[in-house]
Amino acid sequence: MSTIHDVAARAGVSAATVSRHLRGQRVRSAEVIQEAIDALGYRPSAVAQSLKSGRTRTIGVVVPDINNPYFAAVVKGMESASRDRGYRILLANSDESGEREDDVLSDMVHQVDGVILAPATEQDETPLHVRDAGVPLVFVDRDLAGGEHFDAVLVNNHEGGRQAASHLLSLGHTRIAAISGQQETTPGRHRREGFVAALTEAGVELLPEFDLIGDFREESGYQLTLRLLSAAEPPTALFTANNLMTLGALKALHDMRVGIPDQVSVIGFDDLDTGPLLNPPLTVVDRPMVEQGVLAMRLLLQRLGQDEGQGGASRRITLDTKLVQRGSTAPPPRR
Repeated sequence: MSTIHDVAARAGVSAATVSRHLRGQRVRSAEVIQEAIDALGYRPSAVAQSLKSGRTRTIGVVVPDINNPYFAAVVKGMESASRDRGYRILLANSDESGEREDDVLSDMVHQVDGVILAPATEQDETPLHVRDAGVPLVFVDRDLAGGEHFDAVLVNNHEGGRQAASHLLSLGHTRIAAISGQQETTPGRHRREGFVAALTEAGVELLPEFDLIGDFREESGYQLTLRLLSAAEPPTALFTANNLMTLGALKALHDMRVGIPDQVSVIGFDDLDTGPLLNPPLTVVDRPMVEQGVLAMRLLLQRLGQDEGQGGASRRITLDTKLVQRGSTAPPPRR
């Protein structure tokens, strides 16, 4: 097996320079060093690097629902950004529970160099303990009350909610329903606020019986859609505030043999891989999911000294959403 000294000899540099290159630091002859590494098939010993640096080369990632395709895409982005830096990911699921999140992070904090977290609720105090333990922490998707001191990669959920409502209004709908996520979370509250704001500005009321709160899970989308369909005069349009609740809503509409969009228009938040393949294809408010993961990992690696920008004030990135119009929305049916 090749050693670091073999790489150094082939590249014509010192072993210390090769070591700095492997840690992600800028060095002269970086291309020559990488060519030597590739040619010799050199792989640094993770154990030796850990013992020497005091780091585990592991990033902890905690998400609220590992079954949600959105978080799968985000973690994919994280993995792609960390792979070439020699880091591996330790993934855990909080199951939308602050108590579970506390247990997971308490166990994880001593095994990782940094943490990327989608908090279970905005009132979590566990992230503060992680920071106090000296472990860099980055938020993704969800924020924390008073979380402006943490790095974060978020999306403009308020604007996403407005986009959904504005689209339905532009089609002529006035009997509009919304199934929102938990209001104790950033996306749950902000998406609903943006949706309601657009309706209010247009002079359209979101009726209390049409303003329902789910839990970001498929079953809540299913049950709450059944409740909407049982109304004496059901809505002509429905906004579901995440992909899993959208799946539940679509299943309920199918089971009740309600036509989309001839009887009810449906718009979801977050695209699905199968969205364009559904009959009719699904209209959604989409966001750059993989990019969120990439950016979150890059912020954390910077905190770990892998890039320029270590230390300093918190960095908070907010990405835009976009409306993807397909066949599941149309003007309301004539009475």
